[in-house]
Amino acid sequence: MPAHPPPPPKLPPLAAVRVFEAAARHQNFTRAAEELGMTQAAVSYQIRLLEDRVGAALFVRQPRQVVLTAIGQRLAGPVAKALADIGTVFRDLCEENQTVLTISALQTMAITWLSPRLAQFQIENPQFEVRVGTSEHLVNFATESVDLALRFGMGEWPGLVAEKLFACHYAPLCTPELRERLQLREPQDLLRAPLLSPTDDWWANWFADVGIVAPKPGGRATMALSMQAMNIQAALRGHGVAMAAPELFAYDIAAGRLVFAIEHAVRGDRSYWIVYPPERQRERKIRLFRDWILAEARAASMNLPVLDGSRSATAPAA
Repeated sequence: MPAHPPPPPKLPPLAAVRVFEAAARHQNFTRAAEELGMTQAAVSYQIRLLEDRVGAALFVRQPRQVVLTAIGQRLAGPVAKALADIGTVFRDLCEENQTVLTISALQTMAITWLSPRLAQFQIENPQFEVRVGTSEHLVNFATESVDLALRFGMGEWPGLVAEKLFACHYAPLCTPELRERLQLREPQDLLRAPLLSPTDDWWANWFADVGIVAPKPGGRATMALSMQAMNIQAALRGHGVAMAAPELFAYDIAAGRLVFAIEHAVRGDRSYWIVYPPERQRERKIRLFRDWILAEARAASMNLPVLDGSRSATAPAA
């Protein structure tokens, strides 16, 4: 059987170690007591506890000062270094927690919606270093170094605060040149258009909402792409019509790079949310980012030319 590692040595009380370090540095119990906000009697008591643990005197008591014994001198250097290292780690962690804002977001949301807007938050809040990570899994706030997350779903994550950013619609998007070249005017016109990722559920739901049976794949060569951002990149190059959430591509629509192939959007049953632990909602960086992103979401939704469909439909993950 493999040998078990020996148990860690039993450490003395940290309070006594802290008192010893101050007394050794000042060579004076009274000054150590003043620094630590204690009485001289309390300092003497903690030193005695430590001496009982070591089994030897650590100081020679003199009328106006105390002097380290040989054993005390051996102990003083390592104790001072250890406490200094602990202080440095805690100082760095506290500084990072106050000045670094870490956000987790889905890839398409981070690339197309958050990133173009994030510079404004940085300009308004230069005291923060903003870090954005992309992930398809639901971040675990208890085990991961993440301050808040942008998620897609129904808004039901037990134990977390979830505030809606915007509802998710989906609509066929393409370049104005492709729409004009193919003369896309009515929903049935899409039956003869090159559709990007045509087997996605969004296409079937959209065609059902306008009362048309979705075309079956296999009649022509098509591309199947795993992300909305990839489908939109293909659409921007004129390769076809992408079914996507127009809220995520508001800048491309406003600039005229993308248009609605057909002026009809269906509202999905899921939305985008900002999510964070309830115990952290009073933190300044959380409050500032929350207020900023909710205002950005309100402004973006007001300017987006989306027409609601006749019903809500279940949308696949974005």
